[in-house]
Amino acid sequence: MTIRHQTRREILKATAVLTATASVGGIIRRAAAQGGAAQSRQIDAVLRRATDAKEVPGVVAVAANDKGVIYEGAFGTRNLAQGPAMTLDTIFRLASMTKAVTSVAAMQLVEQGRLQLDQPIGSVLPELSAPQVLEGFDDAGAPRLRPAKRPITLRHLLTHTAGFGYEFDNADLVRYVKATSTPPASTGKLAALRLPLTFDPGERWQYGINIDWAGRAIEAVTGLPLEVYFRQHIFAPLGMSDTDYVISATQRSRLVSVHQRKEDGTLEPTEPKDPPWREFWGGGGGLYSTGRDYLVFLQMLMHEGRFNGAQLLRPQTVALMGQNQIGEIRAGLWKTTNPQLTNDLDLFPGIPCKWGLGYMINTLPGPNGRSAGSLTWGGIFNTYYWLDPQKRIAGVFLAQVLPFADHKAVALYGEFESGIYGGLKAA
Repeated sequence: MTIRHQTRREILKATAVLTATASVGGIIRRAAAQGGAAQSRQIDAVLRRATDAKEVPGVVAVAANDKGVIYEGAFGTRNLAQGPAMTLDTIFRLASMTKAVTSVAAMQLVEQGRLQLDQPIGSVLPELSAPQVLEGFDDAGAPRLRPAKRPITLRHLLTHTAGFGYEFDNADLVRYVKATSTPPASTGKLAALRLPLTFDPGERWQYGINIDWAGRAIEAVTGLPLEVYFRQHIFAPLGMSDTDYVISATQRSRLVSVHQRKEDGTLEPTEPKDPPWREFWGGGGGLYSTGRDYLVFLQMLMHEGRFNGAQLLRPQTVALMGQNQIGEIRAGLWKTTNPQLTNDLDLFPGIPCKWGLGYMINTLPGPNGRSAGSLTWGGIFNTYYWLDPQKRIAGVFLAQVLPFADHKAVALYGEFESGIYGGLKAA
């Protein structure tokens, strides 16, 4: 990982011509003719009202169709206490929006035959060759473990059906971590990944450290740190020059603050601390990026794996990633064990959701315009994206608020999405 700075300079220099160079100094938006300037102004008004009312401190929202960008907006402030104003080049912590990037990387290696979806992942990661399932605790509080009934596969990892969880969505893992003195994920230590399964692979869906293990598999077969693989095979080809695990001092000057929602509904700036040194790059989280950069990533998927002159995936691979991979299992629900970090989750009440190879799939049309079969997920700081393959629309909504699934942020995300689809109807 010590080669990082030299590699970054070389790649950024080589890809500068691919990167948008417009200077952004305030609130900017752009609407294509088919979306309609009037509809774009309505979206502006919705986002401006919410930030003026401090419902969220600031937001960047961008969207595209198959012809190009149809909306860009930046409103509010990066920090309620000291500013400055939000801009389109503001840097955000993507958190779990990293997972889709890791999934694309894994599928690149599946295409090459270097990873297989349905072979035991223990052949690549010996640490996962004999998984253990947590069955409970004995009278002394010690964990009771048993061997899993079947091996873990890459498909299990990419679909969150391997049996791994997070502490914030599983009370037994909270107890296990305390009983075994396992370090939390925030330490960046590999030991934080040494968690047992909470059920046998393939039997349920549970959100967890699955994609971190997928990232470890990518490193194992390529011999590259995950940050280097991403830069060489995803970010540089697409011109995503503001996306990385580590950002420069100049980029850090554009970084937005995280705000914690207090019990009275007000927001207070906080600063999540990165560990001084990471033992691994998290496939499940950790990237920094901008709305524009992440939209480019979604446009690549919208265009069946090819964008900005780069072919990252085959069309059939992109199609496979967007198909239900978990059968009758339902995905996308949890009850929180840490209300400061996340609320209970059900982004589509009344709509059964599935999981593809990297993202959630709504099985019925969404309430704000997206088609059935659209792809979506988010990050713990209330960043969200969706990709509608049927209507050829992609959108990114970026805030930095805790807890996740913040009611005001989610409602505003829905209004933004509704405005984008309203523009299609007005065209």
